[in-house]
Amino acid sequence: MMSADMFETSLRHHRPPEDWSHALQALWWDARGDWERAHSLVQIDEADRECAWVHAYLHRKEGDLSNAAYWYRRAGHPMVTCSFDEESRAIAAVLLERSRAE
Repeated sequence: MMSADMFETSLRHHRPPEDWSHALQALWWDARGDWERAHSLVQIDEADRECAWVHAYLHRKEGDLSNAAYWYRRAGHPMVTCSFDEESRAIAAVLLERSRAE
């Protein structure tokens, strides 16, 4: 199983794993400092709840809290107040666990 620590280690590579979901790839690009690329990825499948969750995180990070609240509702998750790093790691851990279960 890939853990959040392994997610952090993957950031040393030039690209995220190709078999990752758009949501995981978006988190990866955001962690590498490319918010725009991350945002583009989550917009590919706006009906996907995982993409909506990352979309919410990205808008919270951007400071657009009303837009973030909309995406948290779409994702079925409450808006959080933890640090961005904590939220990103938590989302990554859940998404990695889900991808492992599939």
